[in-house]
Amino acid sequence: MDGDDDLADRARKLFAGPIDFLKSAPELKFLPDPDVPEIAFAGRSNVGKSSLLNALTNRKSLARTSNTPGRTQELNVFDVGRPPQIRLIDMPGYGFADAPKDMVRRWRYLVNDYLRGRAVLRRALVLIDSRHGFKDVDREVMDMLDSAALSYHLVLTKVDKVKPTALATTLEATAAEAAKHPAAHPAIFTTSSETGSGIAELRTAILEAATT
Repeated sequence: MDGDDDLADRARKLFAGPIDFLKSAPELKFLPDPDVPEIAFAGRSNVGKSSLLNALTNRKSLARTSNTPGRTQELNVFDVGRPPQIRLIDMPGYGFADAPKDMVRRWRYLVNDYLRGRAVLRRALVLIDSRHGFKDVDREVMDMLDSAALSYHLVLTKVDKVKPTALATTLEATAAEAAKHPAAHPAIFTTSSETGSGIAELRTAILEAATT
């Protein structure tokens, strides 16, 4: 078995094992000790972040899904493995309409502090709804990640909802946008929580980022 196949097999086994919700942290001081590599998930509200986390972890309700935008305003921490080998950090969704300014400000402070102040944070995943493509607020978050010098993958979600020709156009636009950002990793993922498309590849990328 070559290195890539071995990594994919290790990722499959790891995500098939124990995975636990650890805690919600409204501030950095409430996060667990920084002794396990972390992978952060970012995305607009209703981009499918909770559904993707559930698909990655083979769980139906590990991460709560909600049609109420902006419900999560804390960092949700999930342990992968027991003892944990990786921690997944679900960052609060951004870009929801009609949010109070103080909520937007709290989001920015919390996320900025986390991105800049967490030594064990290895990579972020920025989720983009394949039906809608980029919004200005996505670019703002990518700029934040660029400024924090944190490498990140762009992940297209809900690809089962778009036709192949439209997906190809969106993927091309996504690659073009990634090329403008110094911290954006060139590897882009297309995923569907419904069909499982791209999930195994994303698990492998998470393990690779956490262990290299």
